[in-house]
Amino acid sequence: MKIAVVGTGYVGLVTGTCLAETGNQVICVDINERKVRMMQDGKLPIYEPGLELLFHRNINQERLHFTTNLAEAIAEAKIIFLALPTPPGGDGSADLSYVLGAAKDIAKLIKEYKVIVTKSTVPVGTADKVTAVLKENTNVEFAVVSNPEFLREGVAVEDFMKPDRVVVGTMDERARKLMGELYAPYVRQGNPIIFMDERSSELTKYAANSFLATKISFMNEIANLCELVGADVDMVRRGIGADERIGRRFLFSGIGYGGSCFPKDVQALAKSAQENQYDFKILNSVMEVNQIQKKVLVEKVKKYFKGDIKGKRFALWGLAFKPETDDIREAPALYIIDELLKAGASITAFDPEAMPNVKTLLGDQITYANDQYAALDGADALLILTEWSLFRTPDFDQVEKLLKTKVIFDGRNLYDLQKMIDCGFYYNSIGRKIIS
Repeated sequence: MKIAVVGTGYVGLVTGTCLAETGNQVICVDINERKVRMMQDGKLPIYEPGLELLFHRNINQERLHFTTNLAEAIAEAKIIFLALPTPPGGDGSADLSYVLGAAKDIAKLIKEYKVIVTKSTVPVGTADKVTAVLKENTNVEFAVVSNPEFLREGVAVEDFMKPDRVVVGTMDERARKLMGELYAPYVRQGNPIIFMDERSSELTKYAANSFLATKISFMNEIANLCELVGADVDMVRRGIGADERIGRRFLFSGIGYGGSCFPKDVQALAKSAQENQYDFKILNSVMEVNQIQKKVLVEKVKKYFKGDIKGKRFALWGLAFKPETDDIREAPALYIIDELLKAGASITAFDPEAMPNVKTLLGDQITYANDQYAALDGADALLILTEWSLFRTPDFDQVEKLLKTKVIFDGRNLYDLQKMIDCGFYYNSIGRKIIS
């Protein structure tokens, strides 16, 4: 099948590459000429495990193509995916200008029946708005489909190739048949393609992300209570995670959720509720807890140093919002860096993938180390902000030699408490006993 993907961010590029992997002819289109040239030259603009192999294979086998020419991209495509940004506006609502602008451009170019698919995360009613824009600008038949993505950065390729489920929102029978054919190779093991109306599909995406964000904020509240009553959040997590009604995933306490999805999706759903005169109390609390949680580690640091960290230097391990990605959108590390700098501290940071993005954002406000140990040299304490695998089993003898004092603040609960006792570190994590 011939497919066009409009937009080559995380979602668009993963979608296009994975669709090509099952034999489809895919053209990805983007207005960024430099980015398109980069991809045409075989260079990935993002870091995502497993993507590079499929990217090169499908380019080499001439199934995956890139262009800045929208007319060229959609000319023969049966299905056109819109994988465009929907950034939050000042009031928390999703900005649909990119999606609706692309729909208008597409409407003026199509000459035969097309299926236009909103892959971007969009508010309820967006399919209706896209349909209205298309009708205003073309007399050609079309169908608008909502097909939300459920990709986790760091495992996005696996999520696309072996999805738990595929959600398709359409009331158009031709579109339903085409979408079923397209996704059939990805659900051969029996996971469902769930067909529904467009509005239910749109809300499904927001509901899923908001529920997962709620689990995270709930566990962070439990972690804070654990510290007050002398319980261990890891034990609590294991105890409730074994309940199949709850499950083990998204029960890890830490320094809050971040990334490109949860913050804006929770905010957008709460805004949508507000627009419909509904006070979504749980979601408002989830967002409030998350903002507070991002600064919990800084409060721990300040308390240890008796309220004065001016002139102190801190080593930071991890900048990305989660491991296996270079994405720093709404990363808790950025909030922590801001608080530390405002208090007069200096920072040396290391992250295996995200440092170029942070450097673009912050420049020389902080120092960037070549490796995790170089960041430690002469620092007053180590702060762990992202749970990259290489941070899980460090050489603690080396850590001790390089740090000015044996102090670790762990925002991701990476280390066993008994191990920290044996090594003689002051160790302060989230929702667990402080080792001193």
